[in-house]
Amino acid sequence: MFKKILIANRGEIACRVIKTARAMGVSTVAVYSDADRHAVHVQLADQAVHIGPAPAAESYLVAEKILDACRETGAEAVHPGYGFLSERASFCELLEDNGIVFIGPKPRAIRAMGDKIESKLFAREAGVSIVPGHLGVVEDAETAVRIADEIGYPVMIKASAGGGGKGMRIAWNAAETREGFQSSANEARNSFGDDRIFIEKFIVDPRHIEIQVLADAHGNAIHLGERECSIQRRNQKVVEEAPSPFLDAATRAAMGAQAVALARAVDYQSAGTVEFIVDRDRNFYFLEMNTRLQVEHPVTELVTGIDLVEEMLRVAAGEKLRFAQEDIRLNGWAVESRIYAEDPFRGFLPSIGRLTRYRPPQEGASGEVTVRNDTGVREGSEISMYYDPMIAKLCTHAPDRATAIEAMGTALAAFEIEGIEHNIPFLAALMQHPRWREGRISTAFIAEEYPDGFERPAVPEATRRNAALIAISIEIARKARLDKHVDRLREHPGTTRREWVVRIDDDYYSVAVDPEAREGGQAAFRMSLDGETSRVMSAYRPGVSPWSGSIDGTAITAQVRPAREATLLFLDGLWLHARVMTPRIAELDRLMPVKLPPDTSRMLLCPMPGLVVSIAVAEGQAVKAGETLAVVEAMKMENILRAERDLTVASLKVRQGDSLAVDAVIMEFA
Repeated sequence: MFKKILIANRGEIACRVIKTARAMGVSTVAVYSDADRHAVHVQLADQAVHIGPAPAAESYLVAEKILDACRETGAEAVHPGYGFLSERASFCELLEDNGIVFIGPKPRAIRAMGDKIESKLFAREAGVSIVPGHLGVVEDAETAVRIADEIGYPVMIKASAGGGGKGMRIAWNAAETREGFQSSANEARNSFGDDRIFIEKFIVDPRHIEIQVLADAHGNAIHLGERECSIQRRNQKVVEEAPSPFLDAATRAAMGAQAVALARAVDYQSAGTVEFIVDRDRNFYFLEMNTRLQVEHPVTELVTGIDLVEEMLRVAAGEKLRFAQEDIRLNGWAVESRIYAEDPFRGFLPSIGRLTRYRPPQEGASGEVTVRNDTGVREGSEISMYYDPMIAKLCTHAPDRATAIEAMGTALAAFEIEGIEHNIPFLAALMQHPRWREGRISTAFIAEEYPDGFERPAVPEATRRNAALIAISIEIARKARLDKHVDRLREHPGTTRREWVVRIDDDYYSVAVDPEAREGGQAAFRMSLDGETSRVMSAYRPGVSPWSGSIDGTAITAQVRPAREATLLFLDGLWLHARVMTPRIAELDRLMPVKLPPDTSRMLLCPMPGLVVSIAVAEGQAVKAGETLAVVEAMKMENILRAERDLTVASLKVRQGDSLAVDAVIMEFA
């Protein structure tokens, strides 16, 4: 086994590899850019080497700098993680030429599978089912339209060197094909330095299901079952699970056999993933092979009990696989939620800034449920505009799918993040979505269920009532603390008051409270709301979040945030504004005027911090609804801003190349 390895990556995956290496007694070396000088992976590693400025093209993507770091530290091998140089055959060759082991497959396999066009040709020769399409390079937009017309709409426009959802567009007509071709090429050029594009038929109502494979240098190859990765936004996975709720045993076996056959055909050596598109009739087609560790690998580890990073290190060190296919058992169910720095209420646009609060749920096993959180940040870390916006991968494992989903909902409710916008409200709402819970999903799930973007769901009455009861218990605890001040002359009336009114958003609830004797260190109350009496118990202490307790015996967790004269509660995936008042104050509160937000209907605001790629209109120009107004790039993704209605451009406030903050005015309309 290696004595020292270098991780040619950053963030969550670097931390993940370091943890396994440390458990194996292997010393680790981290590399970092200017932006990551104080990153968690730098502090976790035994050594760290600075490799350049913040942009990845000047640091993490420079193979020679990684090689120099290996020479400087004496690292014997390099684990590439995912992204960056992980699927670049030339990087693997550079290391091998200098006597350093690449912890991954050999250059031949990377080269054969790393190019989406060549991999499909190779898969076809190996007898693997492939999607109908044009496997040659498309030279220009007009050629793209001609090919799309021949294949038949809808089509998928893809960057040959793409990955992570970048350089991919679905086109339903010629106009979208022209626009999608250019955007895909631009994204591919910026992300991968390769703007080659190909086109294939888009399968309607597809599922994205992938097979995890593991192979060694001694001719052994197995698969570890499948992962369902159909919950995607803009071709970027959001939620994954293992196994799939859709596959039957026969389809699973057939997909696994094809995945292993493909791995053997390219003499694959390491952990890898063969991705398939599966239609509504369980017909499956090869999509691509990722010759690296996948972001969603934890769900496979949870259901198989196999540490994939450890196996990658052992295979790279020349060891034989420790498992045969008959040894693999899928136990229970695992769900992974990718927590991103993005605002789900503004079209999932990226958010950057400092994590002023970062409190993930407690990891480990509790009864039949296991919670795991893979992350590369901590409280105080900064989410930069230079890299992927993923904050963490929250996973739950349980004996069955329903329990794993319930556990995920509970874990999300306890996950506290402040300082940036994040997608936990969306993930929490998803865990309650009937279609998701029933497993009736496809890669179009988010687009179909949220065609106008994600909006705050209607708050169930049960959630409002529970929030009112929780808010009162918090207020009583707060005022009970005031009674303990040494200079308090008399008992605070809040601890003895029996009648309260709670305003939840715009609704008022009258609640009668009867304190009971404490039980097991918890305060207990009988609370009557509209004639319904509930028993509320909690050991809540003021200033602490989350609130944990029970209402009528049901365990409940709610995040707590202070607000002006009120409390913010995150309950059932929703933020609720709760204000506890006396009945008299409530009477006056109902009379207060409502402050209206400013009118921005005649402005185009920048929806995220980013760079202006282009302005598509001129002052005085009339545009139609749906036409492009501007393109803004954020975190390597191009975002097209379109006109919501027919309008005339009155004035432009920015120019191409300008860096904008969120809500910066791009243009005004007449």
